[in-house]
Amino acid sequence: MEQTMNQATTPNQLGASWKGIAFRWETFLLAVFAFVFVMFAMASPYFLSVWNLSDATFNFTERALIALPMAMLIICREIDLSVASTMALASVAMGMIAELGAGVPAVVVIGLFVGLLCGLFNGFIVTTFGIPSIVVTIGTMSLFRGITNGLMGNEVLNSYPAGFSYFGQGYVHWVFSFQFVLFLGAALLFYVLLHHTNFGRRTYAIGANPVAAEYSGIRVNRHKMILFAAVGLMAGLASVLLTSRLGSTRPAIAFGWELSIVTMVVLGGVNILGGSGSIIGVVIAAFLMGIVTFGLGLLNVPGVVMTIIIGAMLITVISLPIIAQRLKAMRSKRL
Repeated sequence: MEQTMNQATTPNQLGASWKGIAFRWETFLLAVFAFVFVMFAMASPYFLSVWNLSDATFNFTERALIALPMAMLIICREIDLSVASTMALASVAMGMIAELGAGVPAVVVIGLFVGLLCGLFNGFIVTTFGIPSIVVTIGTMSLFRGITNGLMGNEVLNSYPAGFSYFGQGYVHWVFSFQFVLFLGAALLFYVLLHHTNFGRRTYAIGANPVAAEYSGIRVNRHKMILFAAVGLMAGLASVLLTSRLGSTRPAIAFGWELSIVTMVVLGGVNILGGSGSIIGVVIAAFLMGIVTFGLGLLNVPGVVMTIIIGAMLITVISLPIIAQRLKAMRSKRL
């Protein structure tokens, strides 16, 4: 009896636990999401339609699929700004092979393969030559997009085989699209990978101190290489979905998407300097950005304004932790 009482959770422990949950970034994001959801529901009579809300998922699932491995890469103190250009290059490869009469499996495989190849290329340069990933991927962002434009010019490729449209337009059941179900499955996979495996623990260790991680026996470069490959592979998958949804390949496909993907990750609470973050936060941020984009679209807000809002969100989210840290340091000095 005495042992049971000692093991029981005290009211103070429960209070501390609830306080910890209440002050988590994910809880704040959920509150913001609920507020935005209610505001849009009041502003537009069409917002609460289940089919409209289903259509809203197309606003973020392709980007969110890339944001999942991107979160792990940023936690590891690296970044990939070439993901949108990778998507464009993968889309061109799919369009060209479709023009030759390839079937759906071959088209999908080539899209995934090109995405994986681009990710491996980025990872190879970063880990082999020690060049900062932000520099490398800005370069490959221009390189991949340049190759895309060189191969296509002003052409549009739209000779995709029958059945390919299902990936970007099909529904698994009722209002649940294939894209949305795929995203939920990927989110669960990356959640387990980051938060419940040794691979995830190594990711946090490298992000906290890569030198110490190396001395502790972690193969840092190999780990980063895997993450770059994962980001490239998911960019290839996102390209399959986007190309399928649009039904065609254009040179400017996914142009500027890298900004919204990084915003999604940072808004989800991932430290841009590495070492901390969660998949749950990224998933909530994806839903938040998707609902904001959809709601503003229903209210006929121009796309330029949406871009301004996304940029403002990115600056605010990056600035808030730095400002809070400085205020905390100033209070400590005064005390």
